[in-house]
Amino acid sequence: QVQLVESGGGLVQPGGSLRLSCAASGFTFSGYRMRWYRQGPGKERELVAAIGSAGDKINYVDSVEGRFTISRDNAKNMVYLQMNSLTPEDTAVYYCNAVTAFDSYWGRGTQVTVSS
Repeated sequence: QVQLVESGGGLVQPGGSLRLSCAASGFTFSGYRMRWYRQGPGKERELVAAIGSAGDKINYVDSVEGRFTISRDNAKNMVYLQMNSLTPEDTAVYYCNAVTAFDSYWGRGTQVTVSS
């Protein structure tokens, strides 16, 4: 059974940091590109960060470049999103996505709220 389970969300003050984790199971994790998406209140889902299957080919949306870092551990079937210098505009549900040319799997998301 394929599972992607996000964790690490919560309430944080502006300027703070959070580290999101996504635990994968039920598929060959090392063969998949991994992505973090987010969907803020009243907004469309947007791609935040992506990482290649070998940990290369890293990309970020412009709004998080320099503040967020995506990484993965293929030995542990985990992908991470380190988020620093958070602003209220980063408030969203964050989703983990595993993708190949043939498959796409999604987690249920973890809520991140940035507020004072």
